[in-house]
Amino acid sequence: MASKSVPLTKEGLAKLQQELDHLVNVRRAEVAQRMHDAKEMVGAQNAPEYEDARNEQAFVEGRILTLETIIQNAVIIKEAHDHMRVSLGSSVTVQDHKGNKQTYVIVGSAETDPKGHRISNESPVGQALLGKSVGAEVKVNAPAGALLWTIVSVD
Repeated sequence: MASKSVPLTKEGLAKLQQELDHLVNVRRAEVAQRMHDAKEMVGAQNAPEYEDARNEQAFVEGRILTLETIIQNAVIIKEAHDHMRVSLGSSVTVQDHKGNKQTYVIVGSAETDPKGHRISNESPVGQALLGKSVGAEVKVNAPAGALLWTIVSVD
């Protein structure tokens, strides 16, 4: 069964590869050592320290599998060449009716960082902006309510 492709920027792919490398080469060994120490210190495998270490190991191994799958199915987002229409990889500046401006970068869901204004193409905001042109009015149905923006620029 073929997995779903995962759109990523070059920078996003590099960041995920660094995280995977750190988990495989550093965290995995740290957690194994922590489990070993907890076993020897208490002698019983059901001690809270051992259980915490096992939970952490499960998290680390799960994250490694997730990252390996994402990286294996990564499709690099090409830089947007059309500076008039929003596409995956575009940096979009919008303005509300009060004149407040906000800039978002449209990325795949694996790179989403709302605090960094990197929004998923699958999010309500991303879906509302995709395919729209400079000057277009866009209505976004966000959890906080409907937002009305005008697209100021696309880079």
